[in-house]
Amino acid sequence: MGKIQIVADSTCDLSEALIRKYDITILPLNIVLDMKSYSDGEQITPDKIYAWAEKMHRTPKTAAIAYDRALEAASAFQKNGDEMIFLGISESMSTTCNVMRMVKEELGYEGMYVIDSRNLSTGIGLQVLRAAELAQQGLAAQEIVRKIERERDRVRASFVVERLDYLAMGGRCSSVVALLGGKLKLKPRIEVRDGKMEAGKKYRGNQDKVIMKYVQDMEGQLRQADPQRAFITHSGCDENVIRSVEDYVRGLHVFEEILITRAGGVISSHCGPGTLGVLFYQK
Repeated sequence: MGKIQIVADSTCDLSEALIRKYDITILPLNIVLDMKSYSDGEQITPDKIYAWAEKMHRTPKTAAIAYDRALEAASAFQKNGDEMIFLGISESMSTTCNVMRMVKEELGYEGMYVIDSRNLSTGIGLQVLRAAELAQQGLAAQEIVRKIERERDRVRASFVVERLDYLAMGGRCSSVVALLGGKLKLKPRIEVRDGKMEAGKKYRGNQDKVIMKYVQDMEGQLRQADPQRAFITHSGCDENVIRSVEDYVRGLHVFEEILITRAGGVISSHCGPGTLGVLFYQK
């Protein structure tokens, strides 16, 4: 009898250490620079993306996982007699989940399940780790899928951005365009709601102070969080700021585990440098 393989796309922003620890397979989305496609996390880094964007005065395009790559991975698991649970970026933001459904159909892979996370970054990562833990506990694949889908709307994913131009050019958050139009030096809190990004509370000032104000504003939510874990995910922030956020969250004495991860190429392409978020499950 085979095992349950947990598979995610690269926007889950899990570290290499977590990927190894939980035996997760990652399928990369693609970053497109001047019509040339690069596999996220394999052929290009966020810092290279930033350098290109600054030079070209535009942001990269991103594209779903390559069909052939997905087919190859799923086919190998199927031949091995394994079941496969795939968790992907919100269908409102990418066609990735649809690519996986086409793979499932082509292979006739009854043991393959596709979950729309309705989220991004470690809002996906939280669900991926939970699925991996449930598999380790011996739950059946269908039961894991039911639990993840039943609980996915309890994921709280938000972040503050320093560069509105990245979000506006990427087109993933339409409410940001209006902020840019006003030419105000605002830094919005971006929240994932129903699988889409929306601008919430607006901040002004130095990004370091904005980040701390954002985290302090979340204290009520954080105290009502599922205590198992929280992610602090950033797209290239000063180490001192990251540590200050970690110290603040740890000081609430809520979470058993606080994980710090660097956002990959997809999130960095759309949000730009200086972005930071705290992500967790609500109780």
